[in-house]
Amino acid sequence: MGEITLRAYEVSDIDEFLEWANDEEVSRLSRLEHFNSREDALCYFKEVVIPHPCYRAICLDGRPIGFVAFEPGSDKHRCKGVIGYALGSKYWGQGITTKAVKMLISAVFKEFPDIMRVEATVDVENKASARVLEKAGFQKEGILKKWIVYKGKITDVSIWAFIS
Repeated sequence: MGEITLRAYEVSDIDEFLEWANDEEVSRLSRLEHFNSREDALCYFKEVVIPHPCYRAICLDGRPIGFVAFEPGSDKHRCKGVIGYALGSKYWGQGITTKAVKMLISAVFKEFPDIMRVEATVDVENKASARVLEKAGFQKEGILKKWIVYKGKITDVSIWAFIS
């Protein structure tokens, strides 16, 4: 395996982004939307990805192959935030996502001094994603029943937390 790094996405990364974001396996398991065109993806990039304070490309030898993002809470929820991630399926099973999550968590606690808790939710059927969190040091706190409509189906999720 090559070098794993995190960096901000740039508009010039759009083709690599589309390559993994529209991957059928990624679409099946990720809450990330499917993009019908390059223009749709560019719009998403310009409106969501680029301005986001903590949306990072997971890079293998400098090439984006996925993302990891952190959304800090605000006001009375400023002590916590939520992490999300996805990786191109041809890179699954190599520990890349776990490493990226660990790297982002480390940066979050430095960049956001009020953050004491990082949360993640995972579809109860997505065992690999739960394993990523477990290996990254998160603790499973329970199951949230009927928590989200996912791909048209009301779904249970497990909730995980990393406490600083």
